[in-house]
Amino acid sequence: MFSKNKKGTNIDLAQHEQIEYAQERIHQKKKLYRHFVFLLIGSVFLVLFNKILKYGETYDWALWIICFWSFLFVMHAVNVFVLKEFMGRNWERKQREILVQKQKDRIAEIQKEVEKDLAPTQIDKKKEL
Repeated sequence: MFSKNKKGTNIDLAQHEQIEYAQERIHQKKKLYRHFVFLLIGSVFLVLFNKILKYGETYDWALWIICFWSFLFVMHAVNVFVLKEFMGRNWERKQREILVQKQKDRIAEIQKEVEKDLAPTQIDKKKEL
């Protein structure tokens, strides 16, 4: 039980990343479905207040709120199903690699400049000796 040689749970890094990504996607979809349920329940209550309880009956304010809320739900769905796939993990990895390469290139340029500036001073020191 407390031995150092545990054979049960050896998960490599790639599998661990896949599991984390799957959990993240599940959480996003769960929040989207919860948003949809709240939209439906909230819409029913708004219509009840507006039409049946006759609160602000002269104007259909509930319809405007429901339309705006539906627009937000559509944006949420687009974010979960379209943008997360389009700008997902692979896109992030590619962008990270591009930025790291730019940093490496900039460091190499600075290093060349430093070596260029140091080279004449080192030659002068050798002449003095």
